[in-house]
Amino acid sequence: MRFTWEEFARKMGVEPRILENREARLLKRFVDEMLYPSHCQHCQGLDLNNPNPVHHPSYELTPACNHDCIFCYSNVAVKLGKAPKPGYYGWDNPKVITVSQYGEPLLSKRIVEVNRMLRERFPEARLDLQTNGSLLTEELWSKLDFDIVMISLDASTREKHLKITNADTFDAVVNALKIVGSDESVRSVVRTVFMPGINDEEIPRIAELASSLGIDEMHLQPLTVHELNVERLKKAGLDFERAESVRELLKAAMEAKKYIDVRISGCLLAQFKRMDALTLFSVRRVAREVAPIVKRKREDIKKDKTSNV
Repeated sequence: MRFTWEEFARKMGVEPRILENREARLLKRFVDEMLYPSHCQHCQGLDLNNPNPVHHPSYELTPACNHDCIFCYSNVAVKLGKAPKPGYYGWDNPKVITVSQYGEPLLSKRIVEVNRMLRERFPEARLDLQTNGSLLTEELWSKLDFDIVMISLDASTREKHLKITNADTFDAVVNALKIVGSDESVRSVVRTVFMPGINDEEIPRIAELASSLGIDEMHLQPLTVHELNVERLKKAGLDFERAESVRELLKAAMEAKKYIDVRISGCLLAQFKRMDALTLFSVRRVAREVAPIVKRKREDIKKDKTSNV
């Protein structure tokens, strides 16, 4: 004779109880209601049936940067000689192009030229700008034409910003958020990396600051630890164990949600939405890498007769 687990428990003299975890239920509800980041729309990573998803196409302008962030994958790529050369990494008829994934694109004198070329060459594509914002001015902004602008900010004060970026540019970044946040024609995003022990207490304040400047969304990203950055992160106070905890990431997002529309990386969110509450509560994300890689091939779009570059 077969028994259900409840019947078996009672025969053993134990009253069965379903394990309850209020915090797990809250996290699950939060994840189920969360929208995918604007930048992640059309990304292959949202399709969990895709065995080898790649990021949106990108146009890389320069591997150079005026910041020296303690967590940066682009810096690691440069040091290891793995940074992509300037050019277009993608395919024909893209839905989205990011400018750019490596380096600081506004350092390039070709930013306006390339922006216009991409708009003309790929008129149907959404154009996303990923920048630290420190070089963005009203004059430059008037010459640019992007659909989504993501500005990196990982601290809410000048002092903490300096410790993370090794650049005294906090006021300039805040000004960039103000410029983009006041333009209703563009989707504005503050991009923040979750580094517990370093900036976890800063995240709600960053969200509040960005919201006050008119920013539409916070894209909260978990930290990927690259081998060359380990000592710098350790010295800065990173709690490596908490950095791997999905629960800690989601709790930080819940705090930020009090001030702004917060979202987490789409490829992760797609996986989290499939998890039950207790799995979500206990699962860990171990993200250690030696060197970042670009899975997309570099294509010479100059061959197209419509190109101006």
